[in-house]
Amino acid sequence: MIQSVGFVGFGEAGYHIAKGLRGAGLAQTFAFDIDRSDRVRGRALETQTELVESNASLAAACDVIFSAVTADQALKAAEQTAPFLESRHYYCDVNSVSPKVKQAVGRAVSHGGAKFVEAAMMAPVPPHGLKVPTLLGGPDAPAFLALLTPFGVRMEVVSTDQIGRAAAVKMFRSIVYKGLEALMFECILGASHYGADARVFASLNESFPGVDFKKLADYMVGRVVVHGERRAREMEEVAATLRELGIDPMMAEATVRRMDWAADLNLKARFGGEFPKTYREVLDAIAATEAAVK
Repeated sequence: MIQSVGFVGFGEAGYHIAKGLRGAGLAQTFAFDIDRSDRVRGRALETQTELVESNASLAAACDVIFSAVTADQALKAAEQTAPFLESRHYYCDVNSVSPKVKQAVGRAVSHGGAKFVEAAMMAPVPPHGLKVPTLLGGPDAPAFLALLTPFGVRMEVVSTDQIGRAAAVKMFRSIVYKGLEALMFECILGASHYGADARVFASLNESFPGVDFKKLADYMVGRVVVHGERRAREMEEVAATLRELGIDPMMAEATVRRMDWAADLNLKARFGGEFPKTYREVLDAIAATEAAVK
């Protein structure tokens, strides 16, 4: 069983994975993050993760490394870490990026003989933590999975013959899932002005038996409030993926606009980073924000 795991980036994903691994018996965790804020230091202290000073120090400390940075930094993080990787290393990229970016990361990492594994997390990391459903890809994915299986991960290998399939599953799923979030938000923004939201949901419940659209609205709108910025960046990756295929990303780009609109309201700060319980709370917060501006 492996004794240590490292993280390039120690944001939400890295923190929760580290916490789960330590709880499952992993002896040591290390992290390198250019962000040295109190929040990052607090996460490190809670998970007993040692914050190291460089990519080189991280590579020297452990054989298994997760890259958990923002989507726009995934390739840069790989390029900065790659010179210090050897054949003993597994480098797993869990970032929400396009298949072509995953392939570029893989080329950078494997140039010196390290083993690259692409990963696509198919649900929010909290509340799942270490057990977040994750798809893996690449020739070394089965061996990587064998190393992590004793810790109780929920990972599945979807491809060993190519890099990009796991990312593609997540990208194209996001068109529907995050598109629904944007549609739901836009629906309640309009319907609530006429007091029509309850009847809209009742009608949708009849059209789609088994789905509670009021409950779905509460959940989805809350997710956009807290994670709108990140979702917008992920949908930009989706749009880039579609363009690479010669497909005009009309719906993906519209979702980016709605997510960015929500993020610009800064409702996340108003709710203290916590998820609002109902979409009504979100509408009230938007009204209060607009009143303050006037």
